[in-house]
This record gives sequence, C-alpha cells and structure tokens, in this order.
Amino acid sequence: MAQLGIVTYNIARDWDLDTIFRKLEALGYEGVELRTTHAHKVEVDLSPARREEVRKRFEDSPVQLAGLGSAFEYQAKDPAVVRANIEGTRKYVRLAHDLGAPGIKVRPNGIPKGADLDATLRQIGKALHEVAQDAADFGIEIRVEVHGAVTQELDNFARILKYADHPNVFACWNSNPTDVKDGSIKSTFALVADRVREVHLRDLTDETYPWRELFALLKAHDYQGFTLAEIPASPDPDRVLRYFRALWIAYQPA
Repeated sequence: MAQLGIVTYNIARDWDLDTIFRKLEALGYEGVELRTTHAHKVEVDLSPARREEVRKRFEDSPVQLAGLGSAFEYQAKDPAVVRANIEGTRKYVRLAHDLGAPGIKVRPNGIPKGADLDATLRQIGKALHEVAQDAADFGIEIRVEVHGAVTQELDNFARILKYADHPNVFACWNSNPTDVKDGSIKSTFALVADRVREVHLRDLTDETYPWRELFALLKAHDYQGFTLAEIPASPDPDRVLRYFRALWIAYQPA
C-alpha cells in the first residue's frame, strides 16, 4: 500500500525541521519531501556535522525522509545553463546520500520559445542520463517530475524517459490536469507506470481529477512508495492536513 506524506512546497514552506517532525508525527503523516529554498534550510551548504544531525533526526523519527525536491532542469538553449543545472544536481545527490534520502526530484520545465521539440526532449534526456549515472554511484534515484507546459504532456514526458535511457531515471507522477483524457488517466498513466517512484497529490477535493482511479492504478501496480500532498499554504494547515488525510484514506481501494 502507498504511504502518505507531504511536499513542503507550499503547505510547510515556513516550517523549520522541528515543526515538520512535531506536526507530521501528530497528524499521522509518514514522510516528507523537503523542497529546496524553504524554511527548514536543508540545502547543499550544510556542514558534514549538520548533515549527520539531520540524518539522525529522521532515523529517530517515525517520519521518513521520502526524498529531496529540487528545481534543477535541463531544457535551456544555453549549454552553460544546462551544465550549471547538471552540476547543481550532482551536489544535491551528495546531500541526499549524506542525509539518507532515497532519491531527488528534478524536472523538465517546458520548451524554450522557438526550440525544436524533439531536440529539446533529447537534450533533457541526455542530461538526465548523465545525472542518473552519477547518482547511481551514491544509491540515489533520479525522480523526474511530470512538469512544465508541453513537457508535462505524457507522450512527450515518456519520450524524455526513453531518451534518458538509464535504469536510474524514474518518474514523479504530478497529478496534472493534462493527465486526464476523456475523464480517465488510464492511458496516460500506462505510459510511465513501470517508472513511477513518487507521486505528488493535489487538492483531493478537486472532482475534475479521477483520484479513485489513480489510487486503484497505484494498487494494481503494487506501488508502495509515497503519495505526497503538494498543496497550497493555509492559515490553518493542521486542519487542512487532517481533512487531506481523511480523504486519502477514503479514496484507498478495498
């Protein structure tokens, strides 16, 4: 069965680590993806001693470190920008390794204006192959978020994974409106089903998205990873997260 957690973007962007542990333990959440740039300050500039402290905090808590969430992307026309993102990813891989995280999230973020679609998808895939090869040496999965105009369309996203051509490149299902075809996600999910390693959930009250079907598909594929609430900030986050957990439980297939 899938596990329930949160992405700290945006519901917990202002929480430090102590708050994350305290709230998630009390609310019955099992894991967290720590998004870069947020108040918990789990970043690549952490000292070795601080990295060990954070790792120990997770080892001593029922809340698991589901992964680290970056914004590294590889579609830019400028090769120097792509290279900087690759090198940034490599640093993030080492942070994940030191903290005991199983993987990091990266993303495509659309197609630059005027760029050739297939050439850009190949470029993204080539960069992913490089970072996945590096990450494999550290036991860290590269999880590619289904993200960005054009690149989040599952036909195009599946081509990126094909061009990446590496067993350490996985998909982070992002629960986008573009997943839905004629009221169903069955055909789009099938394009990446065997590569899904992480799932981001949106507002479970959104009836335009077939949440029950998603959870049924996850169960059918014996998905046992994290499904993570990636939802807006709230002035009453505890209440929102309680309702979210209740809906998550209600949507689970029998």
